[in-house]
Order: sequence, then C-alpha cells, then structure tokens
Amino acid sequence: MSRNTFLGSPHSLFLMFAIVWLGLFPFRVAAQEPTATPSTVDPGGTYITVITEEPQINVRMGPGSTIYPIVGTLPRGAFARAFGRSPGGDWIQIEYAGAPNNRGWVYSPLVEVTGGTLPVAEPPPTPVPPATPTLDPTLIAQFSHIPTATRLPTFTPPAPIVATVFTFKPASEKTDPVPKAVILMVMALLGTVTLAVSFLFRRN
Repeated sequence: MSRNTFLGSPHSLFLMFAIVWLGLFPFRVAAQEPTATPSTVDPGGTYITVITEEPQINVRMGPGSTIYPIVGTLPRGAFARAFGRSPGGDWIQIEYAGAPNNRGWVYSPLVEVTGGTLPVAEPPPTPVPPATPTLDPTLIAQFSHIPTATRLPTFTPPAPIVATVFTFKPASEKTDPVPKAVILMVMALLGTVTLAVSFLFRRN
C-alpha cells in the first residue's frame, strides 16, 4: 500500500483524530479543574475579611500609609490569616505572600477580624528614605541672578518763594516836626498878647 493510499483511507483519518484528541485531553482536564486562591478561602483561626465597598484594599509593609510602601492588594471579600495589631489598633498584621517575611499590614476599618483577639505586634523597621541629592552652591550661584535694584532719582522740591511785603503808613500816622498842640498854644498866646496890647492902646 502506498503512502498516499494510507493517508487517504478512513482508518488513517480516525487514527490521526484519536492521537490529536488524546494529546489535548490532559490539558482540557487540567483547565477544567477548579483552582482556589488563599485570599478567598477561610483560613480558620483568627483571620480578617475585607469588607470595604472599594474593589480592593492596599497591603502595606508596616502600620502606616505615609512611611511604609505598598506590597500588594486584597480584593473585596478576601480572607487572610491575622497575627496581630498595631498599638493603637488602627492596623492589622496579616499573612501575605510576597511581603517581607510573608507579613503585611492592612487598615483595620476596611476589614473585619474573626476568630479571636489579636495581640499587639511589633511593627517592622521604618524603611530608609532615598538619599536627597545635594546641590553645589557654587553651581547654583552661577545660574541664579538677582537683579540689582536701580535707585530712582529723588524729587527735590524747589526753594520756597519769599514774597517781599511793602508796608505803607497812612497819611494820618505821619509824624510832624512840630506837634499841633504846641502850635495851638503859641497861637493862643499870641492872640492873648495882641488882645491885651490893643486894649491898652484904646484906653490911652
């Protein structure tokens, strides 16, 4: 039987279909097997349940949102084994794969603790912040230019105008060389003498 005749026969087609089907069957079975993630399975003992209305919450390296970085997330409704709490009770230490020592911290108002009372857990060391680059003051001085203030000319007021005031005395206030009273007295004396002399001449 030639090769072309074998490939074209019904037996060969059935055999090829069976090989392909058997080769894919294990993968199909494995794909249909249900898988379970630790975050959605009740771990038993003391554990937390994510109860927030948000789709997920952050898992941090320590009990603080400003000094500890985020190491992962938990979806709404997820479970995680709980080990302790922060001194103030604001943060819960949980089991979280991928975090340092497989321990992470979640904010307590976003979860519900079930199964017992949690002891106070020691927080991890505060991560060292990245070094702040220092700038060379000499280099900064080369690019920073502070404009010098130009002093505006000051206004000098002109000298005050001095008005020359001329005073005039009224005519009535002019002083005569001989007072009028003296003139009147002399005229009265002369009139008296004249009257006396004329009187004497009339009697003679």
